[in-house]
Amino acid sequence: MKQLLCAVMAAFATFTGSAMDARYVDADGDLVADAPANPSARVDPPTLVFAYSPVEDPAVYAKVWDGFIQHLGRVTGKRVQFFQVQGNAAQIEAMRAGRLHVAGFNPGSIPLAVNCAGFVPFAVMATREDRFGYAMELITHPGSGIRKLADIRGKKIAFTSETSNSGFKAASLLLRDKFDMTAGRDYQPVFSGKHDNSILGVANGHYPAAAIADFVRLGMERRGLVKPGQTVVLYTSESFPTIAYGHAHNLTPELAAKVRQAFFSFDWRGSALAGEFGRSDPPLEKFLTVSYRDTWRIVREIDQAMGVSHACR
Repeated sequence: MKQLLCAVMAAFATFTGSAMDARYVDADGDLVADAPANPSARVDPPTLVFAYSPVEDPAVYAKVWDGFIQHLGRVTGKRVQFFQVQGNAAQIEAMRAGRLHVAGFNPGSIPLAVNCAGFVPFAVMATREDRFGYAMELITHPGSGIRKLADIRGKKIAFTSETSNSGFKAASLLLRDKFDMTAGRDYQPVFSGKHDNSILGVANGHYPAAAIADFVRLGMERRGLVKPGQTVVLYTSESFPTIAYGHAHNLTPELAAKVRQAFFSFDWRGSALAGEFGRSDPPLEKFLTVSYRDTWRIVREIDQAMGVSHACR
């Protein structure tokens, strides 16, 4: 996969992924929407709505994020509400419509969230040494008859959604460019909606194979939702940028600054976030400042190679 990603990057080295909706302005060229120049177009809501990427059961993550939400409320002086999103499209639409102010978007949906919903990503979870990222995995189950990637030919593959990087786009590109397999002709694609649905489907024998994010599978194994022996990893990619945290572009500059302050002043020690994400490999222990233009370049270039548009409908 490393060679494949390098080839994609070389082929589209000049691609920026800019297809921003006309309602937004990017005067400084950082590929994200600027705050509205007209003060009357900026918002300072009494209640901030926060949503985490819909990768697993939202109710579980409401508890995981509770301590951070309380901290965000103290720093901003706002009431903060956790919004349980059911899908990537719903999350993007909520921010576009002004119903969502602070969020973590999954990697594959970030370009659309930036271009179509005015999302301004500024942070990721990272290790103490500033490492971050996740891998795409293609998995199967012991009774599938699949022993290597080539055995997927003629089988059904579960993807999550067309906006997902690990759950669809990176896997599709790998199968197309390395194994000359395309959807419909060589395998039957089905869409489960979420990574946990795909993983459970494979573990229970409903899907022969699936494309998923490794951290979701590992998290489900830690919780006992699936056992390690129920799935078999056929392929693991190089690292991709992970979930991005950010805010809506039209928050007042003062409120936006406080939101950022809340992320970077949060004390992870003994927190539910540390309990959940600190058990990953490597352990995530802080929020790290990142640039959308630079960090998510590879995601935009994979989309370009796949013919995926970031233009808004």
